[in-house]
Amino acid sequence: MLVASTAATAVVLSAGSGVGVDAAPGAVEADVAHHGDASLWGGRLAVRLHTGNHGPSDLAGATARLGFSVPVVPARKLPDACLWGGNQVIYCQSGALRADGRDSEFLLDLRAVGDPAEVSVDIATVWNGGADDHNPDNDKHHVLVPATGDLYVY
Repeated sequence: MLVASTAATAVVLSAGSGVGVDAAPGAVEADVAHHGDASLWGGRLAVRLHTGNHGPSDLAGATARLGFSVPVVPARKLPDACLWGGNQVIYCQSGALRADGRDSEFLLDLRAVGDPAEVSVDIATVWNGGADDHNPDNDKHHVLVPATGDLYVY
C-alpha cells in the first residue's frame, strides 16, 4: 500500500509544469541542475543527488525523478523529502532553491535486487514550479554504474 500511495503522491508532485512543458506566459526563468555521483558494489547502490538553481529567479523547489534499470528494495529508508514511485523509481523534492544559491543534497543508500554487474540511473526534473528553463540539458542525466565500487560522477 505504501508504494501505491507514494506513487500517487509522485504523480501529484509532477503534475505541474516542468521540463519539456511550456511555461505559462510571464513565468519566472530559472535553471534547475542536478549533479552528483553514484557507486555500486555487492548489490549496494549509493546515489548522491545535488539539485541547484543557476537562476536568474528563485524557485520554491524542484522535483527530480531517479529511475533505475533494476528493481531496488523498497524497504530501505529514504530521506524525508524523497518517496518511492515503484520498485525502480524514486522522487526527491528539494526545498527552496535560491538563484545561484546553495543546492539541496540527498544521499540515497539503496540495495538492488540481486547483485547486478551494472545499474543505469536516469535523473530528470519532473517539476520546477512552472519556471521557464532555457538550459534543460543540465537536469537530465543517464549514468551507467558498473559494480566496481568506484564513484561515477554526473
